[in-house]
Amino acid sequence: NQLVFQKMVKALDIDLVFADNGRMAVDLFQSFRPDLIFMDISMPEMDGKEAAAAIRVLEAGISRVPILALTAHAMDGDAEAILAAGIDRYMTKPLRKAAIVEALVDHCPAAARPLGAVIEDAA
Repeated sequence: NQLVFQKMVKALDIDLVFADNGRMAVDLFQSFRPDLIFMDISMPEMDGKEAAAAIRVLEAGISRVPILALTAHAMDGDAEAILAAGIDRYMTKPLRKAAIVEALVDHCPAAARPLGAVIEDAA
């Protein structure tokens, strides 16, 4: 999944940091303050919902980082549980490049470089 995601966004001017499991994602959040988190729901050690909830606790009192879930779980009831964990939006697999780009544009922080021209080139 990481390789597929990386290939989909390789033409964009963004820095990516990957975590191999949910616990590592929480640890990375503490040392690397991301502008946006794409969180896989199905991860070992700590799933994406647990990791997102832990990140929400850690960021109490500081600005909220958007967390976008990537999931193959698109059954009735899954959306509510995903969003209840503190996740802002979820995207179902298989991922589409256009949906990833749209999410990046929608959640791009004001202080970050604009993605517009880069996205037009990547399309």
